[in-house]
Amino acid sequence: MHKVLIISYYWPPAGGPGVQRWLKFVKYLPEFDIHPVIYIPKNPKYPITDSSLIKEIPKNVTVYKNEIFEPYTYAGFLSKTKTKQISSGVISDDNPSFLEKILLWIRGNMFIPDARKYWVRPSVRFLTDIIKKEQIDTIITTGPPHSLHLIGLELKKILDVKWLADFRDPWTSIGYHSKLRLTKASEKKHRELEKKVANGCDKLLVTSNTTKVEFESITTKPVYVITNGYDIPESDLPFSGMDKKFTLSHIGSLLTGRNPENLWKVLSEIISENKDFKNAFQLNLIGVVGQDVLNCINDNGLKFYTRLKDYVTHEEAVNYQRRSQLLLLAEIDSPYTRGIIPGKLFEYLAAKRPILAIGPEDWEGGEIVKNTNSGFVCNYNSLSDLKAVILKWFHLYQQGNLMVSSVNIQEYNRRTLTAKLAELL
Repeated sequence: MHKVLIISYYWPPAGGPGVQRWLKFVKYLPEFDIHPVIYIPKNPKYPITDSSLIKEIPKNVTVYKNEIFEPYTYAGFLSKTKTKQISSGVISDDNPSFLEKILLWIRGNMFIPDARKYWVRPSVRFLTDIIKKEQIDTIITTGPPHSLHLIGLELKKILDVKWLADFRDPWTSIGYHSKLRLTKASEKKHRELEKKVANGCDKLLVTSNTTKVEFESITTKPVYVITNGYDIPESDLPFSGMDKKFTLSHIGSLLTGRNPENLWKVLSEIISENKDFKNAFQLNLIGVVGQDVLNCINDNGLKFYTRLKDYVTHEEAVNYQRRSQLLLLAEIDSPYTRGIIPGKLFEYLAAKRPILAIGPEDWEGGEIVKNTNSGFVCNYNSLSDLKAVILKWFHLYQQGNLMVSSVNIQEYNRRTLTAKLAELL
């Protein structure tokens, strides 16, 4: 079997979408005669954990661990809540506190590219021997955190290895990058490191066509797109049946910026005009929700209809998706987020429930919803058409006929996507 070394920060028991991509690749790579060897931190500080994912790690996979020093965790002495929120990507748009400003400045300017930068040198020393011992000729780094790409950059310099740099999210073009209160010197350093990585690796792997075009503007190295995807739910996965209420559910973090104010306004109007809808409707928000989003929901009189639940295990998340009447997908309304395709979208496809997708113009996530006939897509200015489709779906719910006839979702199956990765390797 051909061996590849996968260098990742996120690995079970880490929770959230960041861990899913390579956990699933590792699951299926052996079917294509590729043996993955994993390298992860021994003592990581994950913002969320999900111990249920541990059982998905293949039993025969080799995992190496090494100590990591993460100085940004000391910011918790100032505020554990704010530090955890920023680590999770919850950054206030409206009037951030003085403490938030300080923490963001520290995050953006003291730790470039991120607070895991101090893992680079010890990892290079540690992995030099491992690569020789395991007879590995291909390494993969996956970010964020993008400091892990600097490990690949150094190993490429000193060893005769091929290097694939995987960007689950963009580096300098991602939405929160502009909120880090970077100095001009810090911004320049970020872009210099991004360019070094893009030109130092043998191949780049990204999750959207938009990100592909962005990287092609700074490198001549080949850039390939392999999106995230869905795995087939286990047959014994608990399923309690469809919700009795007309539930609209968002699974995962609903961060500040992903705040569909037009949706809250439309829902408020329908509730005031339609007694049956008022009695049946329920909004489920499962995961971290930004305070700005909650304030807007409450201002529109939806507090009574809203059910909040903190982060749940992946199994529970899948169950929520399958039993919800509608699934909400929202992305920040910005040209910079056109290439952001939330990982939850693919599991929404597998759940086969109607998707209500709200995002920027020419959004790749919205195009996938359209191309698979999986729901309705609109922007943040939509009102009348948004209202019409919600009422249409509600009437189908009342008749017991609310369903979706999606097409072409098989291309997002994790096994199919791993076959594409195997070709690149």
